[in-house]
Amino acid sequence: VVDRLLATPQYGERWGRHWLDVARYADSTGMDEDHIYPYAWRYRDYVVKAFNDDVPYNRFVREQIAGDLLPAESDAERHVVLSGIDDFNEVRDALGIPGMGAEVAYNFRDKARMKTVFETHGVPCARHRLVHSGAEARAASTELGYPLVAKPPAGAGARSTFRLDNDSQLESWLQADPPGEVHPVLLEQMVIGAEHSFDSVLMNGELVWHSISRYLPTPLEVLENPWIQWAVLLPRDISGPEFDPIRVDGVKGLRALGLRTGLTHMEWFRRSNGEIAISEVAARPPGAQFTSLLSYAHDVDMYAAWARLEIFDEFSPPDRRYAVGAAYLRGQGSGTVVGVHGLEVLQREFGDIVVEAQLPGVGQQSSGTYEGEGHVILRHPDTAVVEAGLRRVVEVARVELGGAS
Repeated sequence: VVDRLLATPQYGERWGRHWLDVARYADSTGMDEDHIYPYAWRYRDYVVKAFNDDVPYNRFVREQIAGDLLPAESDAERHVVLSGIDDFNEVRDALGIPGMGAEVAYNFRDKARMKTVFETHGVPCARHRLVHSGAEARAASTELGYPLVAKPPAGAGARSTFRLDNDSQLESWLQADPPGEVHPVLLEQMVIGAEHSFDSVLMNGELVWHSISRYLPTPLEVLENPWIQWAVLLPRDISGPEFDPIRVDGVKGLRALGLRTGLTHMEWFRRSNGEIAISEVAARPPGAQFTSLLSYAHDVDMYAAWARLEIFDEFSPPDRRYAVGAAYLRGQGSGTVVGVHGLEVLQREFGDIVVEAQLPGVGQQSSGTYEGEGHVILRHPDTAVVEAGLRRVVEVARVELGGAS
C-alpha cells in the first residue's frame, strides 16, 4: 500500500505544497491590484515533479540556486530545470540567504504595486490604474483624466511608454497594443514639471549618500520626438533646501517599499507649484551612462562601490567634487550614420572639459533608442560652465542618418 501511494502523482502534489508554502508561492500578487503571474505554474509543477521523482534534497536546492550554471546534456534538459525557477528572490527567502527578498523585489519590479505602496504610505506620486482590457482603460481615462501615460508595469526606463492626450489617441493605442490579462498596462496621470533623478544609498534603512540629476528635456519628450538631442546635468552643489522634499519623500518611499540596504535610481518631478511627485524607482544602479557620470562627479569608481555594497555591505560616501553632464547625440533621419557635423567647433570650445566621448562613426547603424548614437560627457567645478556646455553640444552637434536602413 505504501509503495502504491508513493507512486501516485498525488504524493508530489500533497507534499510539494509544504515546500511551496516555505517558498511563498502564489499565482498572483494579491493586494488591491491582484494581477496574475502568468508563468508561476512552472515553478509549482517543477516542485511537484521533484517530489514525485524523489530528487535528492541537495540536488533540489542546488537546482534552484544555480539554475543554468549546472551541467546539462542538452538545452532541453537545462530548460526543464530553468522552467521551474521563476524568481530567485523566493529561493533566497526559502533558504535564508541574505539579500533582497521576494516581497521587496516585487515592490520594485511591479510599477502598479509600487505606486499602490506609495499611496498607502503617503508618498507623493501620480494617480494610476492597472488595466487589463479596453473597457478598464476607458474607465481609467474617465477617472484619471488626460493627459495619461501608458507603460508596462514591469518595463525599464521610458521604453514602451506612450503619452495619451485624448479619447482618439486612447482608441488608437488600444487598436495597436491592447492590454490583456497576461499583459496588463499601467495608466497613470502625466505629471507636468521638471524631471530629475535621485540616486541614493541606504544602509540599514538610513540614507548615507545621494545624488540629484536633472533632465534637459524630459525622457518622455525625447521618446516622442526622435530628432531631439538631450542632456542630463549633475550639479556640483545639491545641498540647498530646494531638494529637501525629495530627500524626505524619496527616503520615505524607499523604506515603504521595504529597502534596507542598497543603491537605487529614482525618477521624480518638481511641479510648477513647487510640489514633487515620484515617478518610479529601480533597485539597481542607473543606466544611460549615469553611473559613469556619478563616478566622474565624485572621482570614484561607482561600479566598484556598488559591488562592495552588495557583497560586503560596505560603502564609503564620496564627496561631490565636480559638476558633470552628458549630451546624447541622436541621429536625424533613418538608416546608418552618413555624417557627423559640428565636432570641430565643439572641440575648440570645450575640449578641455570633455572627459569622455563616444562619437558616432560613419556606417554605424541607428540605435533606435533614446540614448542615440553616441554621447559626450563634460566635467568642471562650476555647474554653470557644464550646463552651458551641454546646451551648446546639443545645439551644434548633428548626426546625419541616411542610406540603407
